[in-house]
Amino acid sequence: MSDDTDPGLAVDDFVDYCHTQAGLLSGRVETMRSEADDLLAEIDEDMAELRGQLEDHSTATTGTDAPSTPDGPGDELDLDAFEELESNVKEKQLLLEAKQTRMEVFQTLAGEYTDLAEELAEDVDDGEDALSRLLEFEADRDAPAYFDERETMLEAATSSGSTESE
Repeated sequence: MSDDTDPGLAVDDFVDYCHTQAGLLSGRVETMRSEADDLLAEIDEDMAELRGQLEDHSTATTGTDAPSTPDGPGDELDLDAFEELESNVKEKQLLLEAKQTRMEVFQTLAGEYTDLAEELAEDVDDGEDALSRLLEFEADRDAPAYFDERETMLEAATSSGSTESE
């Protein structure tokens, strides 16, 4: 079938779709970057608290020998609370690393969608060929996994194919 008999399959539409997908992915990266910044701020606050506790403890233990007096509040390091805060920091650091990796993967896919849009615009004249290349692209990269709130062309083609066969 040529584009003359099926005006619904225009290469420009697939190029626009690729640009839209790249934009959505880039927007998601910006959201994740904001979340990562917030997480980093939390880590900084927790680290400052840990340093403060260590400084307070080291200040409380240095000094001249004096008659023994009962420990006052803050003289003793609460080791359980310190270890829990340290554990929370480590957990947040792992979460931050995972978020950064996810951001890189999303950025890569956004760039690949942009590259595909350029390839389609420059090299493809037939809408069916453009659709085929797009579907192959999304299948190879598991693109539906990146779009929670939007159906990809691959998902639409798959669901359309399964309803046709029923």
